[in-house]
Amino acid sequence: MELPADADLAEWRARADAALAEGRLFEDGNAAIPLYLALRRADPDDRASQRGLQRAGARVVAEARAAVAALDTDDAGLARAEELVAVARALRPDDAAVPALQRRVESARRLSALNRAGEEDLRAGRLGEQGNGALAYFRDALVIRADDPRALQGRAAVESAAIGRAEQAAAALEFATAAHWLDSAQAVREDDAGAVADARARIAAARAARIAALRDAALHDLVRPDGLRDARGRLAAMLEIAEPGDAVAAQLRERIDLATHYGAFRPGQVFTDALANGSRGPQMVVVPHGAFRMGALDTEPGAADPEKPAHYVRFDRGFAMSLTEVTVAEFGRFVAAAGARPRATRRGNSIVYDERSGNFARRSGADWRSAYDGRPAAPGDPVLHVSVRDAEAYAAWLSAETGRYYRLPSEAEFEYALRAGNDGRFPWGDAGVPPEGSGNFAGGNDVSPSGRTWNNAFVGFGDGYWGPAPAGRFSANAWGLHDLSGNVSEWVADCWHASYRRAPADGAAWFNPGCRSRVVRGGVWSGSPAQTRSAWRAPMDSDMTSARVGFRLVRGI
Repeated sequence: MELPADADLAEWRARADAALAEGRLFEDGNAAIPLYLALRRADPDDRASQRGLQRAGARVVAEARAAVAALDTDDAGLARAEELVAVARALRPDDAAVPALQRRVESARRLSALNRAGEEDLRAGRLGEQGNGALAYFRDALVIRADDPRALQGRAAVESAAIGRAEQAAAALEFATAAHWLDSAQAVREDDAGAVADARARIAAARAARIAALRDAALHDLVRPDGLRDARGRLAAMLEIAEPGDAVAAQLRERIDLATHYGAFRPGQVFTDALANGSRGPQMVVVPHGAFRMGALDTEPGAADPEKPAHYVRFDRGFAMSLTEVTVAEFGRFVAAAGARPRATRRGNSIVYDERSGNFARRSGADWRSAYDGRPAAPGDPVLHVSVRDAEAYAAWLSAETGRYYRLPSEAEFEYALRAGNDGRFPWGDAGVPPEGSGNFAGGNDVSPSGRTWNNAFVGFGDGYWGPAPAGRFSANAWGLHDLSGNVSEWVADCWHASYRRAPADGAAWFNPGCRSRVVRGGVWSGSPAQTRSAWRAPMDSDMTSARVGFRLVRGI
């Protein structure tokens, strides 16, 4: 402002002093500093005005310093601090404190702008978990001032918002998204303490509870005959929310796989079914599902054309097979209960081993109660002198008694179980001599009651029996089955075909209704090494009974 030409300088000086005393420094033309400046222009030598201006300048610097200090706790006075610093700079350009105050104000201005931008992004939901948005602004603000309350509060709000989103995602069973937001919340302060850790624990508990509920429901589904599809659906839902490698999901997958391939059983499980009279049926073992190469390769020594071509067979479901051949006692229960008259009984004879001649010959009176040589059989011996129809009649009776479906094994099932995962020439591999205790085979060390020995046998091998051994006397194979590879040959369900061309690939019996010639499989106590090979097979008339052939059963699971 400018003073009037006829102004009374003393009066105007009094006005300036009064304004200074009242704290009116520069707000308008009647404030102290404008008045002192006008007085100095009117009289540059006026020392009183000079001193007043100096006092006013000092007062401005003091107020600027106070205003800047207040910005540490409250930036609402930023505009006032900016005005004070601007005035102080104009009045006292040589004061070393003024540039420092100006830097403080500029820093506060940047801090306020960053906080304001962060708050706007926070309200808009732009949290900045990927390096931009609210979090980035608040982090930049904290670089300027590490203890800025507004920035700290904003950062905490970002953390809370991320936790909120994680909990919303968890409520919607979107646990991968929830994990993303929890990681974002953790990255806000780069630790996993406090609210984030608590939220992580709550969400983990919710996930575990949901997984457990799905598992329990799936296990309940598996009890139902038609529940397998529902159980698979629950597993799929579980895998969508479970972390990779989740133990509960892995256990449920295993249980569903077991149900798919074995129903209520497990591979290797041994069980018996109850008969109607309360007694128990034969011991059965669950054979694992899988695939194998059936038959003989062209290069296999001793292989015959009916054993070819070798082909792959797959079993999508396991099955149960008798641990041993059906015994005389087991077959006798059927005969007594069903009033059955097996083929040899009706015919009055069967083929037995004749010790005097060393040959097999037909003998009157021999039937299922007879041993290999026509003498009475022991209850635990494998039943002999039965036709394939006798075996099928026993299976039908056992099915009716137990309410389960028993049948003869298919040829593929028999060879699959006999090999038990071994693709060698013999059931034990390619070695030319059976392992000790592995079965009842014709061995060079075996001797008949009258001193006979075998002409074609495993050299250097003996098992202590001339004729069949009691069922189950020798070691089981890898799948828990006894005597598949020796003791007695066994009837299977298939009709005889001269080769495997067009044979079923699913392991089903290759059966033609009305066929007369059936298949026997497995080595026998009197068989040559070539007849002990895993791929060996032979035709036999369906009415034939012999001291060399028995049978065992399978049952679906």
